[in-house]
Amino acid sequence: MSDMLSIGASGVRAYQAALTTVSDNIANAGTAGYTRRTTTIREVAAPTSAKITSTSGMGSIASGVVRNADDLRAAGVRSASSDLARTEAGATWLDRIQDALTGNQLSDRITDFFNSAKAVAADPSALAPRATMLESATSVANAFAATGDALATTASDLDASAGAAVTQLNSLTAGLAKVNAGLARATPGSAGAATLADQRDQLLEQISMIADVSVSLDGYGRAAVSAGGGGPTLVQGEGAASVTYVLNDEGALSFATHDGSGTHAFGPSGGALAGIADGALRIASARETLGMIAQDFVSGVNAVQAQGQDLTAGAGAPMFEAGDPATKIAVVLGDPRGIAAASPGGGVRDNANLARLDALRSSGAFEARMTDTVSSNAAALSARQTLSDAQTAIRDSAVAQRDNASGVNIDEEAVDLMRFQQAYQASSRVIQIARETLQSILDIR
Repeated sequence: MSDMLSIGASGVRAYQAALTTVSDNIANAGTAGYTRRTTTIREVAAPTSAKITSTSGMGSIASGVVRNADDLRAAGVRSASSDLARTEAGATWLDRIQDALTGNQLSDRITDFFNSAKAVAADPSALAPRATMLESATSVANAFAATGDALATTASDLDASAGAAVTQLNSLTAGLAKVNAGLARATPGSAGAATLADQRDQLLEQISMIADVSVSLDGYGRAAVSAGGGGPTLVQGEGAASVTYVLNDEGALSFATHDGSGTHAFGPSGGALAGIADGALRIASARETLGMIAQDFVSGVNAVQAQGQDLTAGAGAPMFEAGDPATKIAVVLGDPRGIAAASPGGGVRDNANLARLDALRSSGAFEARMTDTVSSNAAALSARQTLSDAQTAIRDSAVAQRDNASGVNIDEEAVDLMRFQQAYQASSRVIQIARETLQSILDIR
């Protein structure tokens, strides 16, 4: 009778643990990052000796909680998330560049300036067209300056975004190191260890959205994380490296890790950091191109001025002055009569020098260069957006496959709930029958 009582009691304890796990699964069916768990129940075998061989067991025991995790699918989600984060971050900065390049209508202002010069050529002695041309000069100077400022603001915002991403990465790796410490102390197969493993996987996914990483797990479930493929270590055991970044004078981003072994440079090929680095290069290129156009425009117009004669028969004076950066253009010619429309000695009705300005428009190709810059950026932005759509579908598919393998299925949990409930009730009935039988034997005596 004592065997029946102990066997029944072991079944009650085992299936109570199983019911607790199922209840936990159901309660967390909608919890992000939660991995379905099962309770492992095994037989408690009777001891054997050379003289006595038992053919019956001694009941059952819940030997631990097992996470139904799929490490390969989890790695697939991290990889897809990293690729998508890079593309989305890159697209964000391409969109900002597009706004900066087009927001001040610089190409239109350049066109207006050269068209106003044609109006002066039609009537070189009239002051009204000359005043209009100076107004157009002021507009184009302001457009250059505003466009340059917009790109500078974009670069400053990118710098701040890079700093925020690096700060978040350091916070996540420090958090992962703490979870590793918890896993080392947790009892294997316990609910606590399973909870820590869920936290570990969530942190790894968040880290992969900032920088692409390689991950390996030890026997305790602790994650060792290195940057990219074979890059420097970010997390090892209970220690985490510190990541820093530098935005150099050329507008390029560089990253490094710092730990007990020293400083190690790395270049992320995935995650938001890679997208931000791509954006930094695009911004730097756009600023360089705009600066060259501005410089060529100022020097070209001033050179035409210098070759001509103004309305007072004086030598043409500079119309523009470039600052630092070159897009900081100022109009320094304040008198409309100072526009050098005529060739030297040509008189007030001569417009020959303005033909050189028309030639400059063709040779300098200022409008075409701006259009090419805008079009190139727009094409890159469109390609990124298309790629983002494809990578979003890939990531969604990877998440679905992982969740199908490790997520909670309410229908399955309902079946397990009824199964374990019946087993629990049956074990309780075994205890009841053993007691009743024992009492009957005692009553006979």
